[in-house]
Amino acid sequence: MGKVTGFLEIDRQDRKYRPASDRIRNFKEFIVPLPEQAIRDQASRCMECGIPFCHDMKGLKGCPVNNQIPDWNDLVYRGEWEQASKDLHSTNNFPEFTGRICPAPCEASCTLNIVDTPVTIKSIECAIVDKAWDNGWIKPQVNPRKTNKRIGIIGSGPAGLAAAQQLSRAGHNVVVYEKNKKMGGLLRYGIPDFKMEKTHIDRRLEQISAEGVHFQGGVELGVDIEISDMIKEHDAVILACGSEKPRDLAIEGRNSDGIHFAMDFLPQQNRRVGNENLKGTKEIIADGKHVVVIGGGEIRGQIV
Repeated sequence: MGKVTGFLEIDRQDRKYRPASDRIRNFKEFIVPLPEQAIRDQASRCMECGIPFCHDMKGLKGCPVNNQIPDWNDLVYRGEWEQASKDLHSTNNFPEFTGRICPAPCEASCTLNIVDTPVTIKSIECAIVDKAWDNGWIKPQVNPRKTNKRIGIIGSGPAGLAAAQQLSRAGHNVVVYEKNKKMGGLLRYGIPDFKMEKTHIDRRLEQISAEGVHFQGGVELGVDIEISDMIKEHDAVILACGSEKPRDLAIEGRNSDGIHFAMDFLPQQNRRVGNENLKGTKEIIADGKHVVVIGGGEIRGQIV
């Protein structure tokens, strides 16, 4: 534990938003990162508890991927950023994603949250990985020993990409199949750019590709290739296709015109922002309309 009295001396300080007048001019991220010293000060607030509820131990509700949060908080406080990145990546393949879009149950579980305000864990996580990219510490990890086993992964969302990276590093030959033109799944087509710009996905794809993973876009299971053929061509097949079935509402007026599911609208808008061709698609346009959103998920910032 770096600073024993850090949580007593330093108040919580988190990232701020750019002014609304600036935000409405584009779809880019609008969170303003904290300066390095401020991040180190915030990391010093971590008490390194005897039982760190922030990461999920024995079923306690903390970090779903078991990030070793007290460890890298201490490393950040000491200025050991590269080691903090190694520690963070030991449990999390893509901390730049979670550091931007995770709802941060770790902070809700922070012991400080009982009587004070929690440690800014999410902001610290994002700062670690951003600094790691800026300093070139994140490099492809290629296993020279190959198993000659061929693994097919259906879906290129966070689960599919993480599985591909881990299996490739184990020495297997991995192919990722994605029905969309571009890789990323929900990360690319379900998350608005203001929450996470797609350059973060592209940068990871370059790393994973350099590690030996092959990507095939525009291939839909059951349409372009049958599961029986997938099984024949691969030693193992992983289904990481996610769930796109929406929760409907059996209420009066549900079948009226102009009512759409979020995942009918969001992929269109993300393709539009990403300059993808929407030819042949029945477009859903919200410009100039009064819109009611039912649900508090990622759709809110896209209706502009």
